[in-house]
Order: sequence, then C-alpha cells, then structure tokens
Amino acid sequence: MVDIHYFAAARAARGQSTETVDAGANGLVTLADLVETLGREHTEHRAAGLTLAEVFGRCTFLADGRRAEPSAPLANVERIDIMPPFAGG
Repeated sequence: MVDIHYFAAARAARGQSTETVDAGANGLVTLADLVETLGREHTEHRAAGLTLAEVFGRCTFLADGRRAEPSAPLANVERIDIMPPFAGG
C-alpha cells in the first residue's frame, strides 16, 4: 500500500488531500505507472482549469521524502508526495 499526499493544485484537481493505493495489486511498478493511472482515473475535478493529469506535468514527486523520477520503482515505497510549484515557482 502506498499513501498518496496531494498538495496545492494537485489537491484541488484530485478533490482530496490523501488516498491509499495498492500499487502491487493494481500492477503499478513505477512512479510513472502510478501517475498515469491516477491521472486517467480521476477526471472529475479541476484546478485553474487543469485536470489532474495536466497538473502532474508540472509537479515534483517525492517517494518517502526523496525526489523521485518517473522510472522510480514503487516496491517498498510507503508514501508519495505530489507537489506542484508553489507561489508561481
């Protein structure tokens, strides 16, 4: 299980601040798999006119507190933080 924490525009585009995903049971091997699945499945909210998938394109991702690239494996990861730019940065 991976706890997903959404911040700022990602939280607005998701419509909630956290959720838990069973990455292994859903065949999600990498961060890219997770991001693609979340963006495809959650289209009901927007942030400044952007879908969650569009917001993801501007985000930094942390896996257990460390910056993670899309190819990062999800095995043994407990927490993903999804952080869009803050204050226009």
